[in-house]
Amino acid sequence: MAIRKPKVVVTRKLPDPVETRMRELFNTELNLEDAPMDGAALAAAVGRAEVLVSTITDRIDAKVIAASGEQLKLIANFGAGVDHIDVTAATERGITVTNTPGVLTDDTADLTMGLIMAVSRRVVEGADVIHKGDFHGWSPTWMLGRRIGGKRLGIIGMGRIGQALARRARAFGLSIHYHNRKPVGPRLAEELEATYWESLDQMLARMDFISVNCPHTPATYHLLSARRLKLIRPHAFLINTARGEIIDEGALAAMLEAGEIAGAGLDVFEHEPAVNPKLLKLPNVVLLPHMSSATIEGRVDMGEKVIVNIRTWMDGHKPPDRVIPSML
Repeated sequence: MAIRKPKVVVTRKLPDPVETRMRELFNTELNLEDAPMDGAALAAAVGRAEVLVSTITDRIDAKVIAASGEQLKLIANFGAGVDHIDVTAATERGITVTNTPGVLTDDTADLTMGLIMAVSRRVVEGADVIHKGDFHGWSPTWMLGRRIGGKRLGIIGMGRIGQALARRARAFGLSIHYHNRKPVGPRLAEELEATYWESLDQMLARMDFISVNCPHTPATYHLLSARRLKLIRPHAFLINTARGEIIDEGALAAMLEAGEIAGAGLDVFEHEPAVNPKLLKLPNVVLLPHMSSATIEGRVDMGEKVIVNIRTWMDGHKPPDRVIPSML
């Protein structure tokens, strides 16, 4: 007896091994062009899919949810962040939402550590000098950056990625500080030798490096507001590999331009894919195109998690990576 395969619509092109496995297991419709779906295409997709495999480029708001057909029962997001999905509206309509947590932790922490080093040691500036043919020999006072060891790192959001970053940063001799909704357990705090700050304001005013690693929610929108950015010391560096909306990008650009913050390493932007023009002109900023999780291994692992969530749902069980509104 043939097993019924659910209709699965994938909104973006995924790694070949993932797409091949999905075609084997499900009645899968792929996005061969890899172009983001506009509102009309997304509305059409939720109108015919039983399972929608979405990505961060899909804005699945209450209006899109309302347009979905009765057959849509699962939104299996390819990614850990779900701020682009109205999870509450989906849940109220009986649609389960899943994500892919955990598999991107090390990749994101690696790149965050890389940005800390790149911005403090002026790596991109140095590379540009070589490419432009402006290198005329070593000088004892030229291209001076900042030493990492012995400095304080303040981590905003001590979840999986924040903890992975803390472990890497300790190996470079950084002192670990963090702000979170609540302190981590005593054993982990001892392992990381981490200092908890209940007050984000107080932490910001004392750090040499600040890394944003919390999710984007209504509560964290512009968490680093113009007022809070003013608390950061002039010699400090700000790193963001979480979501651009967490920082007031306009205020940050103005402060970097004025030298009120030493530098920044940004992998995400408030109005992505648009980047504030001021940031593009600044030599003390390292800008990356939202690539913190962009490894072959990470993308394939994400796809495997999506498949597990779909298959578990097919079997009539609760998927392991369900997103509950109360968790957001």
